[in-house]
Amino acid sequence: MKKLSLDEISEQRLKAEEARHARRYPIYVLLDNVRSLYNVGSIFRTADAARIGKLYLCGITGKPPRKEIDKTALGAVETVPWEHHPDAVELIRRLKSEGMHIIALEHTSESISHWEYSYPWPSCLVIGHEVWGIQDEVLALADSALEIPMFGAKHSLNASVAFGIAVYDMLYKYRCSTRR
Repeated sequence: MKKLSLDEISEQRLKAEEARHARRYPIYVLLDNVRSLYNVGSIFRTADAARIGKLYLCGITGKPPRKEIDKTALGAVETVPWEHHPDAVELIRRLKSEGMHIIALEHTSESISHWEYSYPWPSCLVIGHEVWGIQDEVLALADSALEIPMFGAKHSLNASVAFGIAVYDMLYKYRCSTRR
């Protein structure tokens, strides 16, 4: 086994222009008032890796250009399709009217483990504020609620870490469902 150099790794990846025009997975993500610009940047970077359909930045969620986002996104703001919407509720109503399934990543009385969930496609994963979570008005519009099982003393993960776990679960299940 040999560790690959950055050049060798880069040869295996899409170039930025190719990534902008590549086929995307039917996975969409809505950030509902995510306050940390570093979380937003990290989510952009993971969204690029998973080649999601689009990232919706809602409410107080910061939007590019911001140096704090760029620091953790490492150029992904140029390869991930994104839009800013001041009102997540209005956007979710529109997405639902277009056939999008809305999935809240939130602890609720009806949440199920992401391991047990069968995703309908297309789906939009909602990530909430780091302290208060998803707004009640947004949660009321969700079709499903998922949670990541926690086995320690803490009840939650960092927003960008939770996003990474959930989006890769979605990506894995989508790819498995399309293999024939």
